Amino acid sequence: MKKLLTLSTLAVSMATAVLCADQKPPAPKSKGETDALQAMFGAQDPDARIKAADNLITKYADTDFKALALYFEAVSYQQKNDYEKMIVFGEQAIQADPKQYAALLMLAKGIAQKTREFDLDREEKLTKAEKYAKDGMAILKDAPKPNSQLTDEQWEQGKKEYMAQGHEALGFAAAVRKNYAVAVPELKEAIAEFPDPVTMVRLAAVYDQDKKPDEALPILEKVMATPDLHASIRQFAQAERVRALQLKSGGTAPAPAAAPPQVEIKKQ
Repeated sequence: MKKLLTLSTLAVSMATAVLCADQKPPAPKSKGETDALQAMFGAQDPDARIKAADNLITKYADTDFKALALYFEAVSYQQKNDYEKMIVFGEQAIQADPKQYAALLMLAKGIAQKTREFDLDREEKLTKAEKYAKDGMAILKDAPKPNSQLTDEQWEQGKKEYMAQGHEALGFAAAVRKNYAVAVPELKEAIAEFPDPVTMVRLAAVYDQDKKPDEALPILEKVMATPDLHASIRQFAQAERVRALQLKSGGTAPAPAAAPPQVEIKKQ
């Protein structure tokens, strides 16, 4: 199963189900709207999906699928590594539907991930990320299965993958503040929900920041032993391993490795 971090494969598979806690099923109001929806769901790449979502919202302003279309646009910009537009469309999605937990969790992780220690607006951004994470997780916790065609097992797996994003966001926010006592358990919880190798490397980086390379190295070795690991993730893990080894030897460690661009991860 592919991770629900970039394009929500769960959302696509549900086709006409909105990723929120609203139990009222949305419905197209005309054949034209149905065709526009099908074009959006059937789009094969981010640019085509953005174009189709824009077309739906422009031509059918009263569509029940506005929040979902905006979310799809945000996800598509995330796939293009366009952080600014991901934020713009993600926040429009939650304005259209405040219970859009998929958008809330994506925003939470994105904002926390991009915030740096010396940003002048650091606390404003981290506070927003934490609120989005907690709101999204609270909504998701009791959210009903959004489509009857999903098995209970599929829905529970989907919820775990979304929950992982919330824990990642809280962990990243704590790490920026150097609150490692909070960052470590949050990232561990994220990995328990969904064992993403990028998150595992980020947990190792937090251990290195906390001057605990002996905790970081086993995690990095496990990541690098993962079969079919994406090359950019392997490079990310290797760079952090070098940093951990330098810390362990008592040397001056280089700056933390930069995370790779957004990639789609297959669950191992």
